[in-house]
Amino acid sequence: MSRLLFKHGSVWTADPSCPRAEALLTEGDRILRVGREADLEGLATADTRTIDLGGALILPGFIDCHTHFLKGGYALSRIRLRDVTGRESFAERVAAKAAELKKGEWILDGHWDHEQFSPPGLPDRTWIDGASPENPVCVHRYDLHTVLVNSLALRIGGITKDTFSPEGGEIRKDPRTGEPTGILQDAAVELVTRHIPKPSRKADLDAAAAALRHAAGLGVTSVHDMSDASSFAVYRDLLEAGRLTARVSVYLPIAEMDAFDPSTIRAPVDGDMVRIAGMKGFADGGLGSHSAYFFEPYADDPDTRGYLSSEMFPEGIMEERILKADAAGLQVAVHAIGDKANALVLDIYGRVLARNGARDRRWRIEHAQHLRPAEIARIGVLGAIPSVQPYHAVAEARWVEKRVGKDRARTTYVFRSLLEGGGRLAFGSDWPVAPLDPLVGIHAAVTRQTADGANPLGWHPDQRIPLEEALLAFTRNGARAEFMENAKGSIEPGKLADLVALDRDILSLEPERIKDARVTMTVVGGHVVYDALSRS
Repeated sequence: MSRLLFKHGSVWTADPSCPRAEALLTEGDRILRVGREADLEGLATADTRTIDLGGALILPGFIDCHTHFLKGGYALSRIRLRDVTGRESFAERVAAKAAELKKGEWILDGHWDHEQFSPPGLPDRTWIDGASPENPVCVHRYDLHTVLVNSLALRIGGITKDTFSPEGGEIRKDPRTGEPTGILQDAAVELVTRHIPKPSRKADLDAAAAALRHAAGLGVTSVHDMSDASSFAVYRDLLEAGRLTARVSVYLPIAEMDAFDPSTIRAPVDGDMVRIAGMKGFADGGLGSHSAYFFEPYADDPDTRGYLSSEMFPEGIMEERILKADAAGLQVAVHAIGDKANALVLDIYGRVLARNGARDRRWRIEHAQHLRPAEIARIGVLGAIPSVQPYHAVAEARWVEKRVGKDRARTTYVFRSLLEGGGRLAFGSDWPVAPLDPLVGIHAAVTRQTADGANPLGWHPDQRIPLEEALLAFTRNGARAEFMENAKGSIEPGKLADLVALDRDILSLEPERIKDARVTMTVVGGHVVYDALSRS
């Protein structure tokens, strides 16, 4: 079996028994030895490839614990609206995309942010009707909880002034005319998206391949994909074709629990390249869309406290599904952003624990953004995993206080408090909601310097965490969050050879310079899947 020898650098292992080393040797898909350079050089064979790190750093491969990976692959080639700042540029982008497409083809994704419009405010269908009269438009706000559709898409969805908002969602209407504005939120989005033709398998494979290339260039060797059974089938096809260059753990929709045979779901969990890891549900929506669910009303919209996801109805159905998944031995992850949504999820977890008995469940709360002190403590007591995305904190800090006020903002994105309360942080990106780059997330967690440059010392700097804790959250803790810590997540003999090499040792840098580091090599199972040095 071929070997890789990394030397002339520094190895950060995430292994407390041997935290740093000089060199690393792999054999086949496994790590063979970690230690002194002189010792490992003597183990090199004729077919060993020696990689000179040039004084830089090698780490366990990054594990992103929350992505929408296939969606991210599609987003790389679809319309991009994230940097749009107003009506004119929004319409121009839509018109340009419509010109590329055939009549009737949908314009999708976008990931616009109305908080950066001048002035801030939700767009409406009049912005884009003239730009795309023959192509239906359904473009998401970047949090994936709100879409803007044009009049053509409203007609396709059968949405009129007389259409009622579904439970767990909202059709926004003009207060003067009662006509739909084109803004749909959460459960209402499906009124349109169910009419969008499903992509071909080839299109899915191409999107997944694009996502994998993007991940390799960022040192991401494993992703947790909040997806569905069809995406799992795409990854299995890529694996069989020898094209899967990152490990993928899929979390299936808990709302579809009744459609799955638990024994079938559990069957592939021993695979180390693609596997079904558990079930994922939604308790509420998103803060930016005013649909995260709070105990108290929004500061900037006192008429609402947000709302529960449609998956929480009828009352008790989420608990029923979690009980069933738990009884089958499946891990459960639930999206909760508002403080009341988080409290309700923890209540359910507590009742399921009481009914089904104690065991190592590693229940996950995806996002866990807005927490009261009581819930911060309960997460630790229950042994739940806060699966959080640090970039959200620095991207959304510019408007969080406008949404929830200063008092609630003190217990939002509270990474240090969660650590101190016994929570083991697992980091992710939520890509394509936020950048996939783990170094961006690490920089955010360590500095809390906001994207607008307004907080050079950090937004709520008391919630900054040490660099090594941030690295653990993207490596060892990420593996633990999917019950795979015995196979990956640290650099130890016998574990999978999933590695990332950086162009500098970020452990010796000032924290604000972390984001300047670049990935030079990514290795998955002993195979080099990205090599910047050979490209230059």
